[in-house]
Amino acid sequence: MSDFLLQGTGNDELDKTIQIVGYSYDSTQDIFYSNLDAWQRKVGYCRLYDEAAAPLGMIMDCEPIFFEYGDKKWMIAFWKGQYDMVTGGEIGVYTEALNLKILGLFEGSFYHCVSNDHLLPMSFTLRKNGKVLFSRAGKHWWLTGFKLGEFSEPSELRMDITITLENSIMRDAFVAGLWNAGYSLDRFTRVGNTVNLSFGTPVTPQPFTRTKPTDWIIQRKNEQLCLKYQEITEPFATVQGKVKAIEEQAPMMYQKIIKLGKSKPSYERYETLINSFLSAKKDVRN
Repeated sequence: MSDFLLQGTGNDELDKTIQIVGYSYDSTQDIFYSNLDAWQRKVGYCRLYDEAAAPLGMIMDCEPIFFEYGDKKWMIAFWKGQYDMVTGGEIGVYTEALNLKILGLFEGSFYHCVSNDHLLPMSFTLRKNGKVLFSRAGKHWWLTGFKLGEFSEPSELRMDITITLENSIMRDAFVAGLWNAGYSLDRFTRVGNTVNLSFGTPVTPQPFTRTKPTDWIIQRKNEQLCLKYQEITEPFATVQGKVKAIEEQAPMMYQKIIKLGKSKPSYERYETLINSFLSAKKDVRN
């Protein structure tokens, strides 16, 4: 294990909390990122999560790419934007779609996170107005990065993405998914089983909860939080000093920091609903 993972952030409470919600800290790039065994792996994906993001203060672009491979439905999705007090990006890999119907709340497809047998080598570089914020790479089901105290509009961000598919059949199926989503041939390249693409302006429909007026209101709140964070932490060079300063000078902001990105409280209510539905469906089949 590398030194920065052994050292963590230097704040015991924050280290414990980010471990519970499935993250680690990269001191070299000053970012938080999701672990392979993050709790979110248990709850899969459905569109409800994206619809819930904006009301919870997360203004982000999403780009789901659907395709079929190995007699299964697959989805590889990209996200980028402002997650409350952090700017971030994500790539997620999901399969085995089921029809999910939660009366009065949601109806659509539910996807499981892929198993370890189907982890894909992936990487992305997140740029803001052309300048690199950070890069991530690994064999994963959910490759992420989140930069604390950085404020961005989703339109300012671009993800340069590389994904290596399992074989040429899966590659061609994914490419067909890109094409069907609206990606023209000049927006991606293929080298062997690897696909390279750039995610800037989304080509797929965005959540209904994303509207210009509400985005503006939520983003002004997010911007003020980030400006306050930068003001308090400006004298400090290390995350240890920054977090301690926030804890002492802005206790309410400190509580927000320990709920980074897509934190567990935001989604555990849906985990209960979804797991109840899936259990009931399994019982019916048996």
